[in-house]
Amino acid sequence: EESGSTITRQLRRMGASLDWSRERFTMDEGLSNAVREVFVRLYEEGLIYRGKRLVNWDPVLHTAISDLEVISEEEQGHLWHFRYPLTDGTGHLVVATTRPETMLGDQAVAVHPEDERYKHLIGKTVTLPLVGREIPIIADAYVDPEFGTGCVKITPAHDFNDYEIGQRHNLPLLNIFTEDATINDQAPAAYRGLDRFAARKRIVADMEAAGLVEKIEDHKLMVPRGDRSGAIIEPYLTDQWYVAIESLAQPAIAAVEKGAIAFVPKNWENTYFEWMRNIQDWCISRQLWWGHRIPAWYDEAGNVYVGRSETEVREKYNLGDAPLRQDEDVLDTWFSSALWTFSTLGWPEKTPELEKFHPTSVLVTGFDIIFFWVARMIMMTLKFMDEVPFHQVYVHGLVRDAQGQKMSKSKGNVLDPLDIIDGIDLESLIKKRTFGLMQPQQAKKIEQQTRKEFPEGIPAYGADALRFTFASLAATGRDIRFDLQRCEGYRNFCNKLWNASRYVLMNTQGQDVGLDQHAPVELSVADRWILSRLQRVEKEVARHIEQYRFDLMAQTLYEFTWEAFCDWYLELSKPILNDPNASEAQQRGTRRTLVRTLDALLRLLHPTIPFITEEIWQQIRPLSGAEEETIMLAPFPEADESLIDEAAEAEITWLQQFIVGVRRIRAEMNIAPGKPLPVLLTHLNDTDRQYLADNAAFLKTLARLERITVLDSEQDAPESAVALVGEMKVLIPMAGLIDKTAELTRLKKEIDKLEKKRQQLEKKLGNENFIRRAPAEVVEKEKKKLEDVQTALNNLETQYAKIQAL
Repeated sequence: EESGSTITRQLRRMGASLDWSRERFTMDEGLSNAVREVFVRLYEEGLIYRGKRLVNWDPVLHTAISDLEVISEEEQGHLWHFRYPLTDGTGHLVVATTRPETMLGDQAVAVHPEDERYKHLIGKTVTLPLVGREIPIIADAYVDPEFGTGCVKITPAHDFNDYEIGQRHNLPLLNIFTEDATINDQAPAAYRGLDRFAARKRIVADMEAAGLVEKIEDHKLMVPRGDRSGAIIEPYLTDQWYVAIESLAQPAIAAVEKGAIAFVPKNWENTYFEWMRNIQDWCISRQLWWGHRIPAWYDEAGNVYVGRSETEVREKYNLGDAPLRQDEDVLDTWFSSALWTFSTLGWPEKTPELEKFHPTSVLVTGFDIIFFWVARMIMMTLKFMDEVPFHQVYVHGLVRDAQGQKMSKSKGNVLDPLDIIDGIDLESLIKKRTFGLMQPQQAKKIEQQTRKEFPEGIPAYGADALRFTFASLAATGRDIRFDLQRCEGYRNFCNKLWNASRYVLMNTQGQDVGLDQHAPVELSVADRWILSRLQRVEKEVARHIEQYRFDLMAQTLYEFTWEAFCDWYLELSKPILNDPNASEAQQRGTRRTLVRTLDALLRLLHPTIPFITEEIWQQIRPLSGAEEETIMLAPFPEADESLIDEAAEAEITWLQQFIVGVRRIRAEMNIAPGKPLPVLLTHLNDTDRQYLADNAAFLKTLARLERITVLDSEQDAPESAVALVGEMKVLIPMAGLIDKTAELTRLKKEIDKLEKKRQQLEKKLGNENFIRRAPAEVVEKEKKKLEDVQTALNNLETQYAKIQAL
């Protein structure tokens, strides 16, 4: 209940528009019925069975875990070379092991059948040291003659490879561990009750005392650890329940091969096929206190009975009042999750919901659970519904921390989305990250890292900024390195949209916005341009959504909102709205365009930033003539090809190049932004002259121009800074605009400062110790700094040369 409410609270606060009346939990009674039904049917078909096999055992959590819950990492260890005496007294074999404690359960020594060193010993026996039991020398092609001595101890109950060898050679299974990974009563008395690592030390000491240690080598090995507890996993022999999976896997492979289900991005299909074509029977029992109880009962003789309930079992097997005990294990959580698409809709009953909603359209999931969940859903749904569960699988990346590490409670690097939305102070963040750790010794390290990364805590960014950040980073299938600076940038974007809407409302509320279809409307070239650009954006956004490129969708909307709408169109609307000589039709046209563009933009942005768009849209709704009560019910914009106006786009592009050219000269020459400038033009063609005549008012306002003069020849121009618009030259005379000496002095200081920084960075990057010892990302960061400094230096030196030439 607590975890579920945390998840739903986060979803609600993040703006998930879900039908909350359909919320389901895997332990709900309806879903529990479906779980029992599937178990019983599979058991009756012989596809669920109980068997004694090796599992990955977590000795801290006391449960079996799947291969995918095991994290194997390279660690430094040792390779012990022990002498196993030949029973006939003629010598000994030297075996190499990384786990001396398991020798107590050895059942054989294996050599390669073609290894000339040992061929003559195959079929003989050795005496297992410390135990005194005779075990055979066997031949098996699995043995690598080049590794160690070429002799391998075989412990079928405590190693997966040894188990397979044991099955081939009919070796007994001797389990020497308890559930806690301490030595059990099957081992000699001297070692019983010892923890596995304490037993290792004592066994090595006893072997040394007996003169049976040949040598000990340092050795790197892959150590398997449980992803939740961090404990070293033991291959452990237990009775578990399994699904015989092969017959379920084949139809699931075919469904993807034939295109009934498509992965996005497509490359994840290869991962799916790799897992499915090498699939092993699924261990579905878990030794946990929470979950779906396995619907199996045992009588006093140990016979097992499977049914949907104890009542059904008693009736079906005529057990009367005989004492029965239900299996204490629970089902792997992925067993019930595998039934999700149909169990949530009322199966096994034939409900209207099942008829209407199944199969679903798309599953959105992470790549890390393609096998845990996606593959198993496909297998189970094909088995019990005879149809696919969904038609597309959209695989998104994992949200990692800024260093690229997977977020996990044990690492203390998890970011709660609510803390990004609402903000959190440093001390509360530390408390949250260090509470309830499975490895409390990590708390100090986590606190230090948190203080370093968030010295002021986390400021409040709001849900919209967080959502836009996720969308912008959602490149198909790639992991997301989550950086709060991106959140800050998109919070600024939301503020920009809010301020733009205030400008629109200030200039349209209480005004004629052209709702009367009979009132004349005259659109300026700027109006036609923004409407044309809007159609192109609507087409792009629709394409990006269809292709699951939410990052490109976000980029398209960001650039259109910030640059086209806010930076250009709003500025281009001012000369018309503020011109006392503008006609009513012109002003009506611009006001209507402001409203319609903002309205469409809000609807395009709403799926990504729902809160601010709803708030603004409610204010713009009376002006746009929308009848819907909420933006959620308003239609998503669709492009109108008839509004694409290439002539208007070409004209505004010319205007933008003119204005940007003047602004660039201002910046390069350090001329005050508000100072009106005289501009001279040369090399005009007929189109340039027409654009100039039509847009002189825009140019003077947006570029802050004192006057515009067209020259017949460039030779008539004084010493000037130049910008190009096509072949037309825009000249700004420098006389009186800058103090040449002062500006050269200023630039020289900047150049000297950057040159010093460049030398420091080059020296640092030339230091072999730094390159060798520093993390790769730190080295890359320094290289990027050097690149940026060099670019800035080049720009300043170019500018210095230009001014010196004046």
